[in-house]
Amino acid sequence: MAVLSTYNLSVVKRDRLLFEQVNISVQQGALLYVKGPNGAGKTSLLRVLTGLVAADSGDVLFEQQNIKECAQRYQQQLIYFGHKLGVNHTLSAVENLRFWCAVHNVKVSDTKIYEVLELLGLVGLEDVAVGSLSAGQQRRTALARFWLKTESKLWILDEPFTALDTQGIRVLSQKLVEYLSQGGAVIMTSHQSLELDYPTQELTLEYRI
Repeated sequence: MAVLSTYNLSVVKRDRLLFEQVNISVQQGALLYVKGPNGAGKTSLLRVLTGLVAADSGDVLFEQQNIKECAQRYQQQLIYFGHKLGVNHTLSAVENLRFWCAVHNVKVSDTKIYEVLELLGLVGLEDVAVGSLSAGQQRRTALARFWLKTESKLWILDEPFTALDTQGIRVLSQKLVEYLSQGGAVIMTSHQSLELDYPTQELTLEYRI
């Protein structure tokens, strides 16, 4: 059974058809890489898949049920990482992650949060206001969620490698492969070439005038 599938998805934005009749089926342990030039609709597609916006036509199914009908269950099993990091710049990395975990009913100790931030190269910066961190460090703070919420069936990531250095890309790549190998499903975009040691499905969106 597919973790996530779509039936004839179409999206129009500002009177321009971004894509139409998109049909995908992502199984457990599958990686779907969405490719295409800027403006082709990659982010719009991912936002439709998360349920943040509605398609102009078509359906999105989570385990064969329309996401509109199982919204709460779907959101419990989904982690979405978009262009906006969803961090409060006045709070520290630890405070941001405490808040995110509380909102998503993720029970972890401060010790675990510090361990994950250490893994992500933020030693000594855990209690510094996120607004004082570099773009890459802010992104690492937000990415820590993937190490904290262990009970999820699907990750949807929009350009997750942006602003990360070589070490950050390596650590995130390892985490993606680990998650996939354990049966998780991933849908993602990336401007960087995708060099994961894992079988990859591809969906290419074309820019339409």
